[in-house]
Order: sequence, then structure tokens, then C-alpha cells
Amino acid sequence: MKKLSLGPNIGNSGRSSAGDDEDDEASKEAIASYQAREEEIERRKMEVRRRLESQLNRAEEEAKRLTQVWEELEVFTDPMRKEVNNVRRRLEVATRDLKSLAQICQKKEKEYKEALETFQEKSNERAQLTTALVEMVDQSEKFRMKKLEELSKIVNLKA
Repeated sequence: MKKLSLGPNIGNSGRSSAGDDEDDEASKEAIASYQAREEEIERRKMEVRRRLESQLNRAEEEAKRLTQVWEELEVFTDPMRKEVNNVRRRLEVATRDLKSLAQICQKKEKEYKEALETFQEKSNERAQLTTALVEMVDQSEKFRMKKLEELSKIVNLKA
């Protein structure tokens, strides 16, 4: 491990401080010790992980082997057992597929409901804006008509 040199510490008088050098050295040693402990912890953690994976692989292999032995035993006890097991496996696959499809369906239904709700909100907003626009146009027309009538009266008075 590379140790970083911070250079000599210089106090206010411009001289190196022996106490500061000792503190720096102690700090460096503490950091090095801490890093060494961290590396040891990491190494042990990786070793435990490797052992655990090894045991897990052995357990999986043993489970597969026991499954094969179990299937061979069942063939001896009941000639229809193999066919029944095949149907059961297919049923399990169909059940998993159905469960997955049900989740997809629920998700799509939720998306549809959210989209419908958003659509209805926007439709309501549009209707409100349309109503406000119609009212504004009506007010504008009434104002313009009033101004036109006033101008017409002014023109008629002068004529």
C-alpha cells in the first residue's frame, strides 16, 4: 500500500514541528491499520460468500439428484404416475402463465382507468374553458354593440 506524504508541517515560526510529524505518523498508521482491517473484513466476507455459493450449488445438485431418484421410484409404484406428473407439471406451467397474465391484465386495467380518469378530467376542463370562452365572447359582443350604439348616437346628434 502506498503511503501519501503530506510534507513537513511548518508552524507559524516557519520551522517543522516534531509533534506534528509524530501526529501525522500516528494518523498514517491509524489509517493504514484501518485499511488493513477493512481489507481483512472484505477478504473474509468474500470467502464466506464463496463457501456459501459452493454449499448452495451442492444443495441444488443434491436436490436435482433426489428428484430424479424420486421420479424413478414413483415409476415403479404406479405406471400412471409418470403421466400424472407430466400433467401436473403442465398444470403448474399453465397456472404460472395464468398468474402472470392476470398481473398484466390488472396492470393494463389500472392504466386504462387512469387514462380514462385523465380523459374525463381534461374533457371537464375543456368544457369549462369552452363555457368561459363563450361568456367572454358574449360580453365582448355586448360591449362592442354598446360602443357602436354610443358612436351611432354621437354621429346622429352631429348630423
